[in-house]
Amino acid sequence: MRILIMGAGLAGVTAAFELLEDGHDVTVIDRQPGPARETSFANACLVAPGHAFAWGSPRAPKILLASLFKDGQPHRYRFRLDPAMWRWSLKFLRECTAERARINTERKHRLCRYAQLALQDVVARTGVAYDGERKGLLYLYREQESFERGVQNMQIMIDAGHNLEVIDRERAAEIDPALAPTKEQIAGGFHAPTDESGDAHKFTQALADHCAARGVRFRYDTTITGIRTEGDRVDEVMTDKGAMKADLYVMALGAFSPIIAKSLKETVSVYPVKGYSATLPIDGANNPPTVGGIDEDNLFAYVRIGDRVRLTAVAEFAGYDTSHKPSDFASMLKAAKNLLPNAADYDRPSYWACLRPMTPEGTPILGKGRLGNLYYNTGHGHMGWTMASGTARITADLIAGRRPDLPMDGLTLR
Repeated sequence: MRILIMGAGLAGVTAAFELLEDGHDVTVIDRQPGPARETSFANACLVAPGHAFAWGSPRAPKILLASLFKDGQPHRYRFRLDPAMWRWSLKFLRECTAERARINTERKHRLCRYAQLALQDVVARTGVAYDGERKGLLYLYREQESFERGVQNMQIMIDAGHNLEVIDRERAAEIDPALAPTKEQIAGGFHAPTDESGDAHKFTQALADHCAARGVRFRYDTTITGIRTEGDRVDEVMTDKGAMKADLYVMALGAFSPIIAKSLKETVSVYPVKGYSATLPIDGANNPPTVGGIDEDNLFAYVRIGDRVRLTAVAEFAGYDTSHKPSDFASMLKAAKNLLPNAADYDRPSYWACLRPMTPEGTPILGKGRLGNLYYNTGHGHMGWTMASGTARITADLIAGRRPDLPMDGLTLR
């Protein structure tokens, strides 16, 4: 079957691989000059099923409300004259009960664990190199009160069967010696020994090269201008390079999916949430982290990827704006220097901002909508690297008429 995938990020390229494995004739289009040039380009690089919490919780509205009046917050919510933002926000508020948070977290965690195994299988089958590390991840707390709250929150992961070790500061420094000089700042935390890390952009590029060598056609610098339908089916995708036809279509456009879907009279509850990252070079005098992690009190992630350290933070509702300035990274860099003062060369940062495609529930949107030959693989939020290989396999199963390995509750168009 001829299949056209819209989007060459993590979601699109992993889907291309799974559909190629099923014997399909696959073409991937993207407006960028190469794969993984947007959300997947400089993300947190953590494969973190142990941190698969839904954003919607009873505490979330208070956190977002506080951001309206305080600068420098890791969550930044600003009033905008954007109806799409208000519609999404109202749906998000409905997910902020204790019951909905538990349901969404359980679904998200189940998908993330499945997707991690799928990722490991892809790596084993292809041999792609991506600075991958399987040393686990650390989730650290600076304050005793937040640590005690974290112990309560992590129980849902433990109940779901995730391997988590409660640790004190001495154990944290034992797991990662880079924390030893500042261990007194750590109240406690968790070690998730089965979580992992790796360069998502490098992985996507390598997997795209693997697919291209086996016949997948990648059409870069190609912008979608519209989709023409005929009855209840997609007839062709219009681009600035001409029309493209296939038997079946997959939408993997991340935060831009709702814009295209709207022209099809389909409501896709995805909204862009801006994230920031700084990438720092390592030289011989540095003491970089050997295990990636998250500072839970300052809400920034850190990880070593090859000869660099990646820092990520902030969830900002800023529409489709990806602009940034050095001051946007000040809080992140200050917190990182405090915990890991010799991790890398803090004087030579490379800055990046991207749009996370968030759904109100925190789980992605898969499967068909009202059009019989269009499948969605979008809305992966802040865990696209963790989820992508799993959602790609589910998409391939649905297209083949196979029953997916996971229940589809909460994973389809709402």
